[in-house]
Amino acid sequence: MSISVVAFNGSPRENGNTSLMIRAVFSALEAEGISVKEIRVGGSLVHGCAACGQCHAKQLGHCVFIDDPMNEWIGAAKAADGIILASPTYFANVTTEMKALIDRLGFSAMGALKRKVGAPIVVARRGGAMQAYNALLTFFGITQMVVPGSSYWNMGYGLQPGDVEGDEEAHDTMKNLGANMAWLLKKIHA
Repeated sequence: MSISVVAFNGSPRENGNTSLMIRAVFSALEAEGISVKEIRVGGSLVHGCAACGQCHAKQLGHCVFIDDPMNEWIGAAKAADGIILASPTYFANVTTEMKALIDRLGFSAMGALKRKVGAPIVVARRGGAMQAYNALLTFFGITQMVVPGSSYWNMGYGLQPGDVEGDEEAHDTMKNLGANMAWLLKKIHA
């Protein structure tokens, strides 16, 4: 059986610090034979949830709005065994695009996420990382996903692209997260 993980990157920077942290987790997952895919949602033209309730009322499994890539992302999340939500910290929280993903994915596909493995990753220049981390973590809780831990909270520190390369503790944390995620995924799919 093939096991897959999709990471949604809330950063608008291609190959930025958030992507580097995702790749550190991916390296541990790939070493265990798990397929990985990164989807960059940051910088995309998406809108937040309109609270129309149609996805839930009609049990659509997707958003009724089709004017952005959100339904493609919802499909990727539903197809994956594990989901990583990763975001830089903007004003002590996740990016706008990440929040839109959380809201629209949560409302339209909540039941389909139950018992999938989820992991948050946050990058910050200095402060606000815990609030952003908790925003991602609470999504996994409300959708009944299973969250593995690591040797520290899943966050890295850096401002300019590449700065997180100097954060050795963050790299160790990401590698441990990937190993723990792989272990949990294999136990669930045994």
